[in-house]
Amino acid sequence: MPNTNVMLQSITVQSPGRINIIGEHTDYNDGFVLPAAIDKKTVAHLHRNGQPTRCRITAGNLNETLDIDLDQVKPLAGGWQNYVLGVVHELQKLGAQILGFEGSFQGDVPIGGGMSSSASLECALAFGLNELFDLRLSKTQLIKAAQMAEHNFVGIKCGIMDQFASMMGQKDQVILLDCRSLEYRYFPLELGDYQLLLLHTNVSHSLASSEYNRRRSECEEGVAMIRKKHPEVQHLRDVSLPMLTGFQGNMPETLYTRCRHVVSENQRVLDATQALTTGDIQKLGRLLYQSHHSLQHDYAVSCPELDFLVDQTTGLDFVAGSRMMGGGFGGCTINIIEKKHGDQFVEKVAENYRARFGVDLTPYSVSIEDGAGVLSQAGAL
Repeated sequence: MPNTNVMLQSITVQSPGRINIIGEHTDYNDGFVLPAAIDKKTVAHLHRNGQPTRCRITAGNLNETLDIDLDQVKPLAGGWQNYVLGVVHELQKLGAQILGFEGSFQGDVPIGGGMSSSASLECALAFGLNELFDLRLSKTQLIKAAQMAEHNFVGIKCGIMDQFASMMGQKDQVILLDCRSLEYRYFPLELGDYQLLLLHTNVSHSLASSEYNRRRSECEEGVAMIRKKHPEVQHLRDVSLPMLTGFQGNMPETLYTRCRHVVSENQRVLDATQALTTGDIQKLGRLLYQSHHSLQHDYAVSCPELDFLVDQTTGLDFVAGSRMMGGGFGGCTINIIEKKHGDQFVEKVAENYRARFGVDLTPYSVSIEDGAGVLSQAGAL
């Protein structure tokens, strides 16, 4: 029988970054997404310090430290600190009895790469505190707390996909997530002779944060107009392409194209799961290209660097598909490419990219791994 009188004194946990095969900007519209946890992660070390309210946590990659008074958790001007403070605050709102702790975290999820280093940090901390203080919160509660930390302390009204994938990932599986009900289903990612290759633009345009929130607002404006004729519609998830077509010319063109991206992208996610089920890699690749075209033209969240990298793949028979991944305005493209051509392809594209933009890209070959988990722990009677 396990000894239930052992109180954890310290714990080390990990929570990964994520990729998204397809389904961009659909999560905050109650839609469908197809993410997976990856082999890049944040590792957090946490231990009780015996203090009732005093905490200190260090960002190892930056060698910066944050002191926290648990009785006065408030947002700061900006930076990584708000991700930490936000998680602590959201757990407290759920009634969590967090006591003084010290800790540190470090990771290898590229910042600004569209692999959600922020959700990786949020979920590592939420998961670790839940275990250390035996808070007994469910994974769903932890996921929502991490998401709300970003809303309320960071100021990004993100959907739930990133945190869900970081917490719930399974090795070699992608997750079909219904962002309305949070129902989910795993699909094996079996690419055969192909691999996933990320190309990091190493650029981040200043529009990213402000435009992200603007896109969400534009979607809400579109829904409000549609609801006047179709009162059953709550989010773009409820809108079909034929229904939306009826509003062409009857709503501002910008709102129409924003809505068209989300509605069509939801269908592409469902089509992608069928392609995975049947092993049709070429169909999956075509859906990625369609997604990028929609993100570039209808949703307007791409940038010249991302478009250039996708354009470099067109016409190559060893590339099944390519698209921008993440919020946009920088970050990575995700590519499905034959393994035997990967190195040669990267060398050529990197040369062309440097010649065009004067910037070096960074390639990442990623594997699909498990979500948040305990690496080690120590307790005392």
